[in-house]
Amino acid sequence: MAGRTALVTGGGQQSDNEPGVGYAISRVFAAHGARVAVLDRDPAAAQRTVDAIEADGGTAITVVADLLDDAACKRAVEETVERFGGFDTLVNNVAVGDRAGIFEVDVERFHQLMDLNLTTAWQMTRHAVEVLPTGSAIVNISSVGVRARGPGMVYNLAKAALENMTVGAANTLGERGIRVNCVQVGAIWGAFAAANMSQEMRAVRRGWVGLGTEGSPWDIAQATLFLSSDRARWVSGQILSVDGGPTSPKPPKLAAPPVAETVEVTTPEGVPSVHA
Repeated sequence: MAGRTALVTGGGQQSDNEPGVGYAISRVFAAHGARVAVLDRDPAAAQRTVDAIEADGGTAITVVADLLDDAACKRAVEETVERFGGFDTLVNNVAVGDRAGIFEVDVERFHQLMDLNLTTAWQMTRHAVEVLPTGSAIVNISSVGVRARGPGMVYNLAKAALENMTVGAANTLGERGIRVNCVQVGAIWGAFAAANMSQEMRAVRRGWVGLGTEGSPWDIAQATLFLSSDRARWVSGQILSVDGGPTSPKPPKLAAPPVAETVEVTTPEGVPSVHA
């Protein structure tokens, strides 16, 4: 990523505990030589990420914007160009979800979830393509939730639309030399999961993963790094699932049968007798 400049949405770090995906992506990009514009609606969160990058000797700036506002998206792109002279990598990482069913949310919440998880990426992309040069890369962050049914269905619906937008944008922007790909996030343990999941559910979820382990935001960051770099110069319109392998609930492991224990006892008559 040396010589490249990236704009990462939702790149702020909300706390000093578990890292978020945007934070990890920003850190990994900077560690590989990119200049990073860390975009977040929370100035303090964006600054935490920038401080961490600068402490490691990297270059980063904060860009504060509420991406639900289309005009703010446009200003964020313009500010990044003004301060860095341009950029060639966009990561659309903003995501918000809950476990409400598709017909359990009211109209306002439905549109809010669709806007946060889909419209923000569309707005940022449509303004970014006005300034992105040939050889640029766009990476959208989705979720394996697109395969799920039931709780959280509105979030899943928005992410499924984001993946469709990824393929359509790759087709539209290919003639301009702009690649568009998507990373599908699996069962990782980071800031989002820590705020919404019990340790009991965490253990159950781990058992659903093919490798039997959970990932981290750093795994997502490495995949995003690949798709953003020249190593993936001929990769576009792809959905890369980073999920630890095929997912299916595994049957519980049965406890091993008890080992027969041989105990020598003495009968009242004083004759040894062996009982298992």
